[in-house]
Parts: sequence; structure tokens; C-alpha cells
Amino acid sequence: MTRLALIAGQGALPAALIAALPDRPLICALDGFLPEMTPDITFRLERLVPFLNALSDQGVTEVAFAGAVQRPRLDPSLFDPGTAQLVPRLLGAMQAGDDATLREVIALFEEADLTVKGVADIAPALLPGPGMLAGAVTPRDEADAARAAAIVAALGAVDVGQGACVAQGLCLAVEALPGTDAMLIGLAGLPAALRPDPRLGRGLYFKAAKPGQDRRIDLPTIGTDTLRHAAAAGLGGVAIAAGSVVCLNLAEMQAEAARLGMFLWSRP
Repeated sequence: MTRLALIAGQGALPAALIAALPDRPLICALDGFLPEMTPDITFRLERLVPFLNALSDQGVTEVAFAGAVQRPRLDPSLFDPGTAQLVPRLLGAMQAGDDATLREVIALFEEADLTVKGVADIAPALLPGPGMLAGAVTPRDEADAARAAAIVAALGAVDVGQGACVAQGLCLAVEALPGTDAMLIGLAGLPAALRPDPRLGRGLYFKAAKPGQDRRIDLPTIGTDTLRHAAAAGLGGVAIAAGSVVCLNLAEMQAEAARLGMFLWSRP
């Protein structure tokens, strides 16, 4: 018999994922990054091995990750002997970047005989397939999306970000450590003199998973707030890579895009 544990972080994704599941998972959370719901188990990274043992004691066979966490500051005094042996692996991965860290985390859970599941495995409806979800795109939008996709692929190859804003072929902003909202809020303050004439195309925000990313963890996620920030930044729409971006409450997003006069495109 399988039992799923959800390692839940902050934001709306954990609740959306739980709502899409037929049975409530065991909810676990990293101390300092508690989700909106009350977790069944709270753990610290310094005591990862006891946490993995606790999952086994609870009969957990599968684990999924959802929600935002940041790199915790490790307290050497809290390490148990088993986790202490993993420190060189963890620190080496953390120094190599987010993707390397996440791959190492997956490896540690798999070594504990836990199957790591992704959103596509347990709630595929959260990942829209290709098609126009709201509004319509112009040839200019299609060209901007292609340009943004190339930029995001280049950024992802060096583990920087998962999004970019492009208007009339010009890159207006790229996503880095502060995240999507910070990028779009910053773009809203960009002087008009630095932007192309919006009458010839307002541009778009494009988001996609990184090239080679393990899609079982840290998939890019957007919601209605993303649309509002994009509209405030003067953009004409949002495009995502089909099948690799989580949309939180797609029906609400479609309605909001229509209200804002924006397009929402799941790009093949």
C-alpha cells in the first residue's frame, strides 16, 4: 500500500495540490517555512535522517514537494550523527546552485527507499497543455515568446531563473533570486524612455522550467497575482511552456486575464 507525504512550503501551491489529491497526504514542513495549513510533522535539515526514519515509521512510501522554501541557515550543534555524515554532500550541492541542491535532496530521499513524485504524476491537471487559455496572440507576441524562451533557456543553463519579459524583441527583465513578483514590480518602474513604443506591441512575460531540470521538484508556478503584476508592468500577456508550469486555479486565471485584457498562452 502506498502512502504519500507532502513536503509543503509557503505559498498557494501546497493547498492546490492537496485539493487535487483523492486522499489527504501526510503534511510535513521545514522549520521556518511553514505552509498555510498545520503540518503533521515539522523537521529541520540538520536532523534529516531522523525525519526520514519518521516517514518510514508512518508507512510513507512516496513523497512530493510543493511550495517555496529558502536555503536554511544550518546550526552545527543540532546535527545528529547520521545527518552529520551527509553534510559534505549537502554543502557541496548548495554551493553548486539550486538545481544541484534539489537533485541531491531527491537522491537522499530515494536512498531512504522513498519514491519522489512530481506534480505531473499526482495532479497533472495543474499543468496546462498547449493552447490559448485566454485572449489571442499576434505574430509580434509569437516572436517575443520565442525570444523570451531562448533567454530563459540560456538563464536556466546556468541555474539563474525561469522567466523573462520581452517586448518587440527587447529583453526588459529577467527573473533571478528575488523571484517573479520582484521582477515584475521592478519592471513596472522602468522609465518609458527605456521601453519600446507600446503601440507596436506591449510584450509579455514568459515562464518555463529550466533545461534539464528534474521536473519532480521546483516546477515554475504562476497564479492570478502573476497576471496582475504583469498588467501593472504594462505587458500584454503571459506565456508559459506547455506542460511544465503549474497554474494555480486556472479558471480564476482565465477570468482575470479576460478582465485585464491580457492573453494567457500555453505555448507548445
